[in-house]
Amino acid sequence: MATGEPILECRHLRKEFGGLVAVNDVSLRVERGRVHSIIGPNGAGKTTLMNLISGIYKPTRGEVIFKGQPITNLPLHRRAHIGIGRSFQITNIFPNLTVLENVRLAVQARSKVNFNVLRRAYSYDSFIAEAMRAIHEVGLTPVASMLASALPHGGKRKLELAILLAGAPELLILDEPTAGVASEQVREMIENIGRIRAQADRTIIIVEHNMNLVMNVSDYITVMHLGSVLAEGTPAEIAANKTVQSAYLGELYSDVLDKAAGAAHE
Repeated sequence: MATGEPILECRHLRKEFGGLVAVNDVSLRVERGRVHSIIGPNGAGKTTLMNLISGIYKPTRGEVIFKGQPITNLPLHRRAHIGIGRSFQITNIFPNLTVLENVRLAVQARSKVNFNVLRRAYSYDSFIAEAMRAIHEVGLTPVASMLASALPHGGKRKLELAILLAGAPELLILDEPTAGVASEQVREMIENIGRIRAQADRTIIIVEHNMNLVMNVSDYITVMHLGSVLAEGTPAEIAANKTVQSAYLGELYSDVLDKAAGAAHE
């Protein structure tokens, strides 16, 4: 088990929906400054766990601790204010605004400064400068003036990430960041996550099916199965775990796993 300073802890979380137990006694420790991936088959409870962490759901039992403070009963919007940012599988952008305008609004929302329709957009220079920094982090600077609706799907995923960064979260939760993204754009997402991590004191939780991304960016991996934690460890440890392979990874990801397991022995 990892032993660094935790930014987030989940303690014995359980979530029931009627007779269905979606998350069953899950304890999780996410270290500050790390990339921690959550993987598992469909129905494993990954998204429900993220909803418990981000405040969309309240647990049936258990608690969530952020920076040493209990936040189990804190609503979604308050968790955003204390430094937890969450993206979703479906992009959430303003399609008829430009890339820059989408991100500037996120910066402005964080600052709690009301928008004055009688004031020209360029008068918000500090907001624009901060928005452009977030846009640069995800590689969208050349298309900052483009309407969001004109971006390809991969570009929209990057824009959503820039909007998330504009909120200056300490903890980013990325739910399926490669969903719908072309395979050749996965490498760009890997590079983006690396840049984001390197440029600030940020911790990232990733829920993801793409094992190429998971094995390339993760410091630590938690594997879920049927609502519970099946295994935890470094990418190399997970790649070599026979129980994980038989329950989830199997032949489908054998090439990626073989590379990860080989790297552990070099």
